[in-house]
Amino acid sequence: MATLYTQQSSNVTKTWILMSSFFIVLVGIGFAFSYLYNNVAILVVFAVVAFVMNIVAYWNSDSIALSSARAVPADPIQFRDLHNVVENLAITAGLPKPRVYVISDPAPNAFATGRDKEHAAVAVTTGLLGMMDRNELEGVIAHELSHIGNRDILLSTVVVVLVGLIALASNFFLRSMAFGGGRGNDREGNGNVIFLVLGIVGVILAPIVATIIQLAISRKREFLADAAGALLTRYPEGLVSALKKIENYNRPMLHPSTATAHLFIANPFGPSSKFLSSLFATHPPTDDRVKALLGNQ
Repeated sequence: MATLYTQQSSNVTKTWILMSSFFIVLVGIGFAFSYLYNNVAILVVFAVVAFVMNIVAYWNSDSIALSSARAVPADPIQFRDLHNVVENLAITAGLPKPRVYVISDPAPNAFATGRDKEHAAVAVTTGLLGMMDRNELEGVIAHELSHIGNRDILLSTVVVVLVGLIALASNFFLRSMAFGGGRGNDREGNGNVIFLVLGIVGVILAPIVATIIQLAISRKREFLADAAGALLTRYPEGLVSALKKIENYNRPMLHPSTATAHLFIANPFGPSSKFLSSLFATHPPTDDRVKALLGNQ
């Protein structure tokens, strides 16, 4: 029986397997471009652009996420208890204290961001602060500190960049086909036609597959952070209670964003149906997370 003590290594392995799939898709699209235009240099350019975009995302992920969420620095006097919880748990986890932010929003939620533990931030909503008791708040903060310790935030940001690149590349490929791009290269024969058709089908499906992979990575990381956070506090019931309160709120945040939805501890768009939660939601169902925390699956 899997418990929070045994799920961590399994989730890390599965996540890296899924991340590798992104690079396969990107190389496939680059190859399709090269074939269409009969120019191998396109594949090289595509790889360079992907690398540069990842570098940009690495250095600016925290400011982009915080700005998108409308987070502001938490005043150390007004939010003294929050700062104390973050500092105490950071010491316990062996991490530098991250910067602390608040989001003026009645929906209970929180997220962490930053490229590494030395440049990290934790943001919580005012709704979460007003709804949680000390144990529940510690459970949520421990969850977010686990994301920082595991470097989940950097990984999630890279995933977002790759999804965007795949979508842009696919759109450009299809537009170029619509306007006759690359058709004058004298490539004839049924084999070439079949290959080109398969390439078009692949490019159409690539953004869908990429999004599914992104969501799968997000869900796996939530399970991992739940487990690590429970180990940090040694009181999984605190996080369990917090997750149930967040689920019961049953309303979206005031300004949710699809770009940062996967960063939050719970879906900022509110709970969805079981079917959608299983396939296309950024977070696993709360019931599944609770069962994992309590060692019931």
